[in-house]
Amino acid sequence: MSVQKQVRRITAPEITARKGGEPIVSLTSYHAHTAQIADKYVDFLLVGDSLGMVMHGFESTVPVTLELMIMHGKAVVRGAERALVVVDMPFGSYEESPSVAFRNAAKIMKETDCGAVKLEGGKHMAETISYLANRGIPVMAHIGLTPQSINTIGGFKTQGRKKDQWAAIEEDAQAVAEAGAFAVVLEAMAEPLAARITKAVPIPTIGIGASVECDGQILVMEDMMGLSPRVPKFVKEFGKVGKAIERAIKLYSEDVRDRSFPANEHTYDVKD
Repeated sequence: MSVQKQVRRITAPEITARKGGEPIVSLTSYHAHTAQIADKYVDFLLVGDSLGMVMHGFESTVPVTLELMIMHGKAVVRGAERALVVVDMPFGSYEESPSVAFRNAAKIMKETDCGAVKLEGGKHMAETISYLANRGIPVMAHIGLTPQSINTIGGFKTQGRKKDQWAAIEEDAQAVAEAGAFAVVLEAMAEPLAARITKAVPIPTIGIGASVECDGQILVMEDMMGLSPRVPKFVKEFGKVGKAIERAIKLYSEDVRDRSFPANEHTYDVKD
């Protein structure tokens, strides 16, 4: 009888324990096959509501629904077996009240079997973060540029470029840490401010377009692979997947038009 070795998933407390230690590696993932590929290299996978823009062609993350997040969350959990899977709470699913946020966060966790949720906001979301954390739901916070607020902040703008903006953002970081968040994403934040926050808070900071001094880093997988048509300036391109896909499709189309398809010269006949 064969005995399968069970792989244990990384947990939210283990991510918290990495504060000040080996940098935490993370990427977004929206489907099972990319989750399976990334699983052995990352500490956590984020099912980000950025999937609305990357996968579904929306102009922002605002139209993303709870059902859409759950569908993609299920796929990523099925694909990954080692990494912690964190699922974004979409716009409108948690802002109304802590009890509404708990109901929707519990739905995400029960239906996807993920290990944590993420929500945007600083001081004004501290009560909600505490409510969830005290009821068994690990919460990753997200401050700085918060894409769900794009209609009020007026665009994807770097936060903290002026020093008179720092105090409010630092207060946000302290508030979410004190509320019980196990980690906090710092997005599109001036590097000196992100480095300062990283030193000040007791939980890991996960940078995206922030300081290299953060405790970890995250990127949208399609951005770093060269698959997205528009990539933020701070993203280093580690691959050219988009061009590889285009080349493969071009070659396939040429084979079909030349009647040289299938390329492996195998066809089914009656005996098959």
